[in-house]
Amino acid sequence: MIADRLVARCSMEKIAVAVERWSSSSPPMATITKPTANLASSLSNDVASSPHRKNSFIWVGPVPRVNIMEPELIKEILSKNDVFKKVKPNSLARLLIGGIAVYEDEQWAKHRKILNPAFHMENVMSKWEMLLLEKSSCDLDVQPYLDNLTGDVIPRTAFGSSYEEGRTLFELQKEQAELTRQIVQSVYIPGWRMKEINNELVAIMSEMINKRERSMKLGVAGQDDDLLSLLLTSNMREIQEHGNNKDMGMSFEEVIEDCKAFYFAGQESTSNFLLWTMVLLSIHPEWQVRAREEVWKAFRNNKPDFDGLNHLKIVTMIMNEVLRLYPLAATVIRTIHKDTKLGNMTLLPGIELLLPIILVHGDHDIWGKDATRFKPERFSQGIANGTKNQQVSYLPFSWGPRICIGNNFALIEAKLALVMILQRFSFKLSPSYTHAPTYAVNLQPQYGAHLTLSKF
Repeated sequence: MIADRLVARCSMEKIAVAVERWSSSSPPMATITKPTANLASSLSNDVASSPHRKNSFIWVGPVPRVNIMEPELIKEILSKNDVFKKVKPNSLARLLIGGIAVYEDEQWAKHRKILNPAFHMENVMSKWEMLLLEKSSCDLDVQPYLDNLTGDVIPRTAFGSSYEEGRTLFELQKEQAELTRQIVQSVYIPGWRMKEINNELVAIMSEMINKRERSMKLGVAGQDDDLLSLLLTSNMREIQEHGNNKDMGMSFEEVIEDCKAFYFAGQESTSNFLLWTMVLLSIHPEWQVRAREEVWKAFRNNKPDFDGLNHLKIVTMIMNEVLRLYPLAATVIRTIHKDTKLGNMTLLPGIELLLPIILVHGDHDIWGKDATRFKPERFSQGIANGTKNQQVSYLPFSWGPRICIGNNFALIEAKLALVMILQRFSFKLSPSYTHAPTYAVNLQPQYGAHLTLSKF
């Protein structure tokens, strides 16, 4: 049994300390040589307490949990989603994000197949340029601007002609995300407000979907190029291919849940990814210069195009390294429902497996002695050659069959925004910037991202 192999156990006192570490604020860091040190310590202290450093066993309250850091075992866990299943979210978390993000087995496979075909930066740029009309530079917290940027792109991409309703959805989900952060960081229980928001979201989305379905049946032009139309078209095609069996498609409620999942994940994840990229390029101005030179050579002052974005090697290296140091999710958790062999371990039903992505991304055995340093050149020969032994150890969007379905969208959206920022501005850390990464829904700066912006 696993308890015989992995002896390290958490006392109730240690569990209380661990919970306090996870829920409390991150202390500011005096230096930024190890960008995510405070956050990683919440996990690494627990792992370090075990004699089994790579695979350690702890209790989280009444739940036995195994921390897995061996790349080969991670590969096996993420490859076999029929054996190692996602942990079911609690009812409040499910209100925030459901749909394909939490489905399993046949339901997940059906949604993945239907969603696959689905997959205006100028507004924010002009606002920043207005701030610099009468002065050479200005200090500002870029976080709300980047939130608004991605909050503008997602409604247009997802809902197209229903953009205004999409913006309303964005504001409601933003409020839900803030309530969720309060849950994570305190004993606050929002309860009814979360449910009220969810009811508003469902009502708005229901009306949007009904209107779009009516337009599609009438053959109204210009409504077939956004996520919602592609999703509905793909869903209808799937039903028709199975003899009009509606059980083979998504229900009305499932379409709503998938729209919510895409909307929240696309906005939150891309915004934070872009934010950490700007912070790290402020800390390492030599890489900002190299990236800008590459962008200028490719596009000059012209609007970036898809083909050109795909040929940006230095920008891609930088973005890969940002995702290594600041993965969008700090951990992945799976659960066991039957007796299962994993390596030399026998896992019993009810055991949870924690894959601490942020620790794997900083493991010296995998990435070398400079694992905690910002070093984009490690990806000069691609992601597969970035590690010492070409192991499955780069997991910013997870890995395997359940890799994030929106990863390509997030990468393209963030790359396009970064290119347009580099074309117009240079930036550095403001004296008021405080480096304190914290994890609530996503990895984000606890005190904002205060940068000094200059017109390029």
